[in-house]
Amino acid sequence: MKGFVIAGTSTGVGKTTITAALLAALRARGLAVQPFKCGPDYIDPAHHAAIAGRPSYNLDTWMMSAETNRSIFWTAAQKADVTVVEGVMGLFDGASGKTDEGSTAEIAKLLSLPVVLIVDASNAARSVAALIKGFCDFDPQLRILGVILNGAAGPAHFNLLRDAISSVSVPLLGSFPNVPEAVLAERHLGLITAGEKTWSAEQAAALVDAARKHIDLDLLLANCNINAKAAPAIVQAARNDDPVRIGVARDQAFSFYYQSSLDALKAAGAELVNISPLTDASLPASLDGLYFGGGYPEVFADQLADNRPFLQSLREFVASGRPLYAECGGLMYLAETLTTLDGRTHAMASVLPIAVEMLNHLEAFGYTEVELLADCLVGARGARLRGHSFHYSRITRTGDVAKRYRANQLLTGVNYDEGYCTGNVLASYIHLSFAASPEAAARFVQNCRQAKAVAQ
Repeated sequence: MKGFVIAGTSTGVGKTTITAALLAALRARGLAVQPFKCGPDYIDPAHHAAIAGRPSYNLDTWMMSAETNRSIFWTAAQKADVTVVEGVMGLFDGASGKTDEGSTAEIAKLLSLPVVLIVDASNAARSVAALIKGFCDFDPQLRILGVILNGAAGPAHFNLLRDAISSVSVPLLGSFPNVPEAVLAERHLGLITAGEKTWSAEQAAALVDAARKHIDLDLLLANCNINAKAAPAIVQAARNDDPVRIGVARDQAFSFYYQSSLDALKAAGAELVNISPLTDASLPASLDGLYFGGGYPEVFADQLADNRPFLQSLREFVASGRPLYAECGGLMYLAETLTTLDGRTHAMASVLPIAVEMLNHLEAFGYTEVELLADCLVGARGARLRGHSFHYSRITRTGDVAKRYRANQLLTGVNYDEGYCTGNVLASYIHLSFAASPEAAARFVQNCRQAKAVAQ
């Protein structure tokens, strides 16, 4: 088996575009390519999946144990010819300034994967050799299998860079050109979501053409063998003969889900049913629970507010006592109102007695640990769960609603109460990893099963 990690010297060096180009080019060779993404990211994996033709999985050494990361990696890689892992931020950037915890480097070492280093060379000359040598020497346990330059101004600039890099004992795999026709639009959380627009067939073809012409794919593949014999034994989830049906909001407004979290729900006995708050006239019949993930409800606030029949069916579902779990964008949708940056206030589901407003700056960012203050949909009092926050909105008004989380932000050390609970509804800005805490997925499914039994 073959595989490698695509890492950058820093964020913003072009990892995602080059990852897409390599996924598309390797797939065009007839290879089954399995993508992964390091860190807490929902948007890039969806674009990976669209271009690779198979789900992309997140790997995260802060949220998940080493054993869980290995299991996710090798389970997904079983039927692949090549695994491609897109890193996060710079190669050594993670949860700590003193260790490689939570970094791309830690994942590369954990999985014994070689690294392809992406270097932004747009404003560099001979100094690029010193930069690359520093990355190669910083951690002797890592193997840098090659370098791809991004942003070289032309042949003369590339020749200068190539001559400089020749003094460093690492192969130059190529210099990726600007492919303007394959650029995707961005907004405040990153790229637009794959559900709205991902690379078209024509754009993917342009990326393949650029990769073929400017990256030595043969040299890359020759040097990225990995030891499949090191894979742990994969334990198949037992079949559950009494599945519960959980509706998962998946459309242009709601798309932020870890594939491994969805898999954890399935392993716990859930049958997942996709629903669309944007376009469905009502909830499907016979649902036993609901899961509203994150996304961009603020972008589609008009359409969400105008779909009154769906909102009414949602309120009836909640009134029936069946469980509803929501994260970030899902929490915003459950509010009474959502005020967008243009100053307009939109009526939302009114499931929670809160009001939300959008901001033009990041309100919360980073890894977060949660201690449950009381029994709730995802665990018993005292349980500790891990997740992350990333949002440009805030709650401006809170009515009579319980809080079930004591949250601690890793980056700032700030503690605060969160996890809004009313009846059988639990909503939070914090995105939890069910793969990191499969007992939380099992608890949620069990609560749905109990509600199903009561309804029967």
